[in-house]
Amino acid sequence: MSAVEMKTACVTGGNGYIASALIKMLLQKGYAVNTTVRNPDDMKKTSHLKDLEALGPLEVFRADMDEEGSFDDAVAGCDYAFLVAAPVNFQSQNPEKELIEAGVQGTMNVMRSCVRAGTVKRVILTSSAPAVSGRPLQGDGHVLDEDSWSDVEYLTKEKPPAWAYSVSKVLMEKAACKFAEENNISLITVFPVFTLGAAPTPTAATSVSAMLSLLSSDETQLKTLKGLAATGPIPTVHVDDLCRAEVFVAEKESASGRYICSSLSTTVVAFARFVAGKHPRYNVKTDGTVNQGRELTVNRFQGFPEKPRVCYSSEKLVREGFEFKWTDLDEVFDDLIEYGKVLGILPQ
Repeated sequence: MSAVEMKTACVTGGNGYIASALIKMLLQKGYAVNTTVRNPDDMKKTSHLKDLEALGPLEVFRADMDEEGSFDDAVAGCDYAFLVAAPVNFQSQNPEKELIEAGVQGTMNVMRSCVRAGTVKRVILTSSAPAVSGRPLQGDGHVLDEDSWSDVEYLTKEKPPAWAYSVSKVLMEKAACKFAEENNISLITVFPVFTLGAAPTPTAATSVSAMLSLLSSDETQLKTLKGLAATGPIPTVHVDDLCRAEVFVAEKESASGRYICSSLSTTVVAFARFVAGKHPRYNVKTDGTVNQGRELTVNRFQGFPEKPRVCYSSEKLVREGFEFKWTDLDEVFDDLIEYGKVLGILPQ
């Protein structure tokens, strides 16, 4: 591909789990990629980006979501901008400021840079499933699709676990949509669900370390998993499929609006049983017994539903021509375990 034909994409937050996998995929597809990190000199967090440079033209820029204009250089000349960076601190003491306000301001900061660039054909905003699921859901059989929105009023009033994260995702998207409309920018929002699988970054994502806690017996991560599973389902997508979906909606001219990206739906109880049966070497117990003083059992999730009460539908994405490649739980979990060994979460 000649330099004239080569497309350029900006991916924000290159240190992150999803962003690192997306950068790798774009380079493999022949894109030139610009990415942003807060501190390019922090080799502990950016060494994987050095490795990715072997795949194609990758340039790393310093940018901070708090600094107006700091994304200008990274976005300049790009055809597409993938907004992946966002605050994620679930333990924040001031979530209104550190999650909600910071998330909205950071997103708008990058959007303004896209307008100034004048070359960006489309912006792809990576949101999250909590932007569609954060509302009271009674009974079973709920199907969440692109018309579903989390209820900000309910979340702000009741403050269920991780409420501020849901609110931040809704308000970020709404602000971005309004700005895109006013400035004639094509904006697509993608909603990943529980994202698993190997990525270039040496730092584990919350979903990865939480799911691997079934094997690692990490009490903190098990607590996180219980929190994430509290609403019932564990809708899952492999990170490769998520990245393929993001590139798909970027390149497909007729794509528009919102897209949920989910290929499997299960529960934490089903996951625990599956892991216990498939990977006996990790001694995951399902009968209430104690292993090495640490009880890793299905009964830890007592009261959690056996079957998903809620389905996250990717019908729109599939209808428009996308095909998931990772639809087998065995394959997804095998890949996750190998990644867990690389990260040092699991023994070799």
